[in-house]
Amino acid sequence: MTLADGATVIAKRGATVAIEAGMLRLLAEAQVPVPKIVATDGELLLIEDLGEDEGLHAAWGDLGRVLGDLHGFAGPGYGYRLDYGFGPVAILNQPHALWPDFWAERRLLPFCPRLPADLARRVESCAARLPDILPAAPYPSLLHGDLWAGNVMARGARITGLIDPACYFGHCEVDLAMLTLFASPPPEFWAAYGRPESGADARRAVYQLWPALVHYRLFGAGYHGVVVRCLDRIGA
Repeated sequence: MTLADGATVIAKRGATVAIEAGMLRLLAEAQVPVPKIVATDGELLLIEDLGEDEGLHAAWGDLGRVLGDLHGFAGPGYGYRLDYGFGPVAILNQPHALWPDFWAERRLLPFCPRLPADLARRVESCAARLPDILPAAPYPSLLHGDLWAGNVMARGARITGLIDPACYFGHCEVDLAMLTLFASPPPEFWAAYGRPESGADARRAVYQLWPALVHYRLFGAGYHGVVVRCLDRIGA
């Protein structure tokens, strides 16, 4: 969209754009690059056009630095003040005192009524085991919430912006698990970010199960195998 002064902006419409604007402001408060908000009006959001995205090829190291800054920004607990959603998939963010309970009740169990019975039983089994798999009270990092490569804009060796956030506060490994679901960050990313804590490999499948369930709900049976592989790795 081109404004009267010749500047180009990105226009987004929908019932959740006001929430997205709040998330972009929160990310900016954490001192990470995001597009500037130009204007909001009801269900319309105008944001800065960051220009061409050149991909992460040369910018993995800078992404590690950016995520380190993001995850160092702490919240008061686990969750967010507002629920959100990916189309018809609700993202429930009501706070919970214990992180395994948040992940079970806000992320995994809401899918069970819409899953085939065999998958629902396995997800319920996984949820019941979370206190033995996940830390009870990890540092409540600010999370992007939908951190895949397509939501990271880069030019050369620099990250120009994180876009399309679904923010809440939680365990930093959630963003890392999402990032590694469809990509393999190179050594320069981990050198800049720092290696995950001990036991992260065992937790990764638990955190990847949620985006796998989201994709299964949104796009159908093509993601059935991804869900099953996560459950197999968890042993649920």
